[in-house]
Amino acid sequence: SRAGGPWLLGLMVRLLLWGSPGARASYLRRSSSCMPIPHRMALCYDIGYSEMRIPNLLEHETMTEVIQQSSSWLPLLARECHPDARIFLCSLFAPICLDRLIYPCRSLCEAVKRSCAPVMACYGYPWPEILNCNKFPADHELCIAAVSVDENAPSRRMPRASCKDCELEEASTAREILESLCANDFAVKIRILRKNTTTTISDFDLDPSRVEVLKHGPLLRTEIPSRLQQWLDIDATCAHNIMRGTHAGVFVVSGEVQSDKVVVNKAYAWQKRNRNLHQAVRRWKHHRCPEQAG
Repeated sequence: SRAGGPWLLGLMVRLLLWGSPGARASYLRRSSSCMPIPHRMALCYDIGYSEMRIPNLLEHETMTEVIQQSSSWLPLLARECHPDARIFLCSLFAPICLDRLIYPCRSLCEAVKRSCAPVMACYGYPWPEILNCNKFPADHELCIAAVSVDENAPSRRMPRASCKDCELEEASTAREILESLCANDFAVKIRILRKNTTTTISDFDLDPSRVEVLKHGPLLRTEIPSRLQQWLDIDATCAHNIMRGTHAGVFVVSGEVQSDKVVVNKAYAWQKRNRNLHQAVRRWKHHRCPEQAG
């Protein structure tokens, strides 16, 4: 994306002010050459610069190898685990074509690893040794630093990607929807708003005036809005999948309470054509779940 521009400009300024390369900003091998970043390299094409070094910093010798290896990281980016994940990976897979090799800063690696390694672990993949953060230079050396704001700052909410593939459900029959509501701890009709469209990871807000509690379960009715806002803050992938690129939407969501957080298991879009969903919500007030009937 063109969001790579600011960090690229910052790197250029640091190069002009830097007298000599750091321990990891080594001069190029004679065999290294500049090549255009191809369209087929989806990970890094249009990252903010057009040429890269081959071999790269991961010792890939050919463009075919680079494309093949880099494509395996696209699913992780789709999980939106960290806003700087693409910059970090491309600094290694497609190093910028300068007169010296510029590595990512250790702090950038650690920030991306902190957010993305748990997601990789969900699918049985450990953080690879080739991306061992201790191999990268400290921030006082010449290196590519993080672009996003400090994730530890009180004003920053770093979304964490979900391990669960959360998608909108098809409202098949009213009966199935009622059974789903019975099986979950809580069920709420809510309106979700997308706060921004310019950053890598979207932030979402709950419209507090549009919260209709169908079932509160172990939760207090008054705490449901704050709990759902927490869910929107930390489960970026689920919220992103539910929104499907829209700026606002009304949904019926249900889920379970897990210690200090809520987890959404089912989500239905509240639309006119979803007659089964409308029917289920109307019938819910008088519906008796199996355990209640017993």
